[in-house]
Amino acid sequence: MVQILGNNHTNGVILLLAASLDYLIGDPWGWVHPVQVMGWVISHFTQLAIHLWQQPWQRRLAGIGLGIGLIIGSGVAGWFIVLLGIWLNPFLGIGIGTILLASCFAGRSLRAAAMDVLQPLTAGELKLARSRLSQYVGRDTENLCESEILRAVLETVAENTTDGVTAPLFYAIVGALIPGVGSVPLALAYKAASTLDSMVGYRREPYTNLGWFSAKFEDLLTWIPCRLTVLTLALMSGKPQQVWHLCRRDAIADPSPNSGWSESAFAVILEVQLGGTNFYSGVVKQKPLLGKPTYEITPGKIDQALELTRYCFLIWLGIGLVFCLVQYSLSCRICKPVWSFVIGQ
Repeated sequence: MVQILGNNHTNGVILLLAASLDYLIGDPWGWVHPVQVMGWVISHFTQLAIHLWQQPWQRRLAGIGLGIGLIIGSGVAGWFIVLLGIWLNPFLGIGIGTILLASCFAGRSLRAAAMDVLQPLTAGELKLARSRLSQYVGRDTENLCESEILRAVLETVAENTTDGVTAPLFYAIVGALIPGVGSVPLALAYKAASTLDSMVGYRREPYTNLGWFSAKFEDLLTWIPCRLTVLTLALMSGKPQQVWHLCRRDAIADPSPNSGWSESAFAVILEVQLGGTNFYSGVVKQKPLLGKPTYEITPGKIDQALELTRYCFLIWLGIGLVFCLVQYSLSCRICKPVWSFVIGQ
C-alpha cells in the first residue's frame, strides 16, 4: 500500500485530477470541507485556552501545541485516509486522494469570491457589494467607495494567489516526490497552517501569544512558494528584472514577509497601486503603497489578475507532472534491473 501511495505515476494522476476537479467544481456547497474540520478544532481549542490559561507564557505554549498538533495531525490524517482507501481499492484511494487534494486548491473559489463582489458592484449596487466583500476580508467595508472595494478585491486575489493556490500546489508537488508520502499529506498540513494563521494569527488580544507560533510558522512555510510565485509571474510578464526589482523595493515596507511580495508583483505587472488606508474594527491601519498608479483598478484589471493566477498554477502543475514522470521513469530504470537480478538469483 505504501508503495502505491509513493508511486509517482499515481501521485501524478492525483495531482492532475485534483487540479481538474478544482477548476470544474471547486468546493461544492453542503459538503464537509477539511478546512471546516480544522476550523472547528481551532475554535474549540482557542475558547478552552482563553478560559483556562491567562498568563502570556501559558497561552504561547498552548498556541505552539495547537499549531504543531493540528499541522502534523492534518498531514497524518490525510496520509492514513488515502492509505485506507488504497487498501480497500486502489481506485478508491485515488478518488479519495483527488477529493482531499482538490479541497486544498482555491483557484475556483478565489475567482468565485471576486465575481461575487464584482457582480453587484458593476450593477451599481454598492451596498450589496460592500456586504459581500465583508465575507471575504477582515477590513471594515461599510463605508468603502467603489475604488476602495476594487482595491480590496485585487489585494485579496493577489494575497490568496500564494496562500490559497500556489503554496498548496508547491507542497503537493514536494509530497508527490517523497517516496511513501504523496501529495495529500503535505498539502493538508500547509492548509492547516494557513487556517491557523487566518483564525488566530493576529497581533491583538487574546491572540497575541496564542497565535504567535501559527503566524510565524505559516510565514516560514509560505516564504519559498511566495518567492517562486513572484518569479513565475515576473517571467510571465515579459519584464522579469523590472518586476523583481520593484518587488524588492516595495515589499520590504510591508510587515508581512510574504503578502507584500505577492501584492507588489500584481501591482507592478498590472501597473496599478495597492495598499493605503484600511480600517479594522474602527481602527486605522496604514498599509505601504505598492506599485505606481499608472492605471486605475477596474474589474478588467481584476480579471487579468485572476488569469495570471490561473496560468501560474497551470505552469507549476505542468512542471510538477514532469517531475513525477521523470522520477517514475528513473525508478523504473533502476528497479527493473535490480528486480531481474533478484529473480534471476
